[in-house]
Amino acid sequence: MKRHSILFALATIALFYWGCGTTQQASITHNETTPPAPDYSQNSSWVSKARVCDKPVDVFYVYPTIYDGQSPANMDIHDRDLRLEAQHLVDVQASVYSESANIFAPYYRQMSLAELNPEEDMFQNQYLRIGYEDVSRAFEYYLKHFNKGRPFILAGHSQGSMALIILMREHFKKSHLQKQLVAAYLIGYSVTSQDFNNYPWMKPATQAADIGVIVSYNTQAPETTGSPVLLPGAYCINPLNWTTDEIPADKSSNLGAVFFNDTSNHIDREVPSYAGACVDKETGALVTTPPDELDTGPFPQGVYHKYDYAFWYRNLEENVRARCKNYSEQNRK
Repeated sequence: MKRHSILFALATIALFYWGCGTTQQASITHNETTPPAPDYSQNSSWVSKARVCDKPVDVFYVYPTIYDGQSPANMDIHDRDLRLEAQHLVDVQASVYSESANIFAPYYRQMSLAELNPEEDMFQNQYLRIGYEDVSRAFEYYLKHFNKGRPFILAGHSQGSMALIILMREHFKKSHLQKQLVAAYLIGYSVTSQDFNNYPWMKPATQAADIGVIVSYNTQAPETTGSPVLLPGAYCINPLNWTTDEIPADKSSNLGAVFFNDTSNHIDREVPSYAGACVDKETGALVTTPPDELDTGPFPQGVYHKYDYAFWYRNLEENVRARCKNYSEQNRK
């Protein structure tokens, strides 16, 4: 199994312990081993920076954990292998958005998996905060220098989605950002009722084309329990029928699952009508029964975390188009 799949899982297992509650500021202490901060005025600090913005919408994408070194505690964004791994993730996941949006994705000094401590309040971990402050600075630089007033999408998966949840908590009280937001696809981690209560500017999607909202779900089998990314009070919307109730969507509504090659970024196979899905209101999971016996990696059997994008790829792609179109229609001058 490819290394980044293992890192996805380990990161989200650790995130289980620090994904609830309100965001708190951690004090940051840099030491001699901390890699230099990215300079977002340099092209080398961006995994993807659209050269020609020929689409009316942008996407700001944050990749998940790819670094597990013992020292330094934070990723060096100039490490060649890690840069290639980040590029692979952007090429595969962010391709859902590429037909509709100009892609911007920063490198950042994310905290190593070696620093994740289930017994610690990770929001108080200085190494986590170093990485997150990079993401925050990248977003501010993007807004000031690249965005030019265009509407934008936030997108991620797993730990990347967690970073964007924090970004929304800390930045999106500002009305102009709320107005520019087409949607936030925070897939593969739980956005909870507590988030919506504590941060009223964070709003759940309830239909196929509403805007300024959050789309989130975590995919698993009907009998599965114990998913590390599924928190109490998790919100879920079904990516096949775009409802939050328990009405099942038949596999005929699945426009196509897309499975990418782990090394070449090419599509290995595409399967229309791959699987149906329904929302489990009790757990907040997106429940499905795929026709294949699949490798779930280090996750419990039936936790299809690594397939959150793949199973519903074409439906997500269509939904991005629908929300962008609706945003344009509602904001015509």
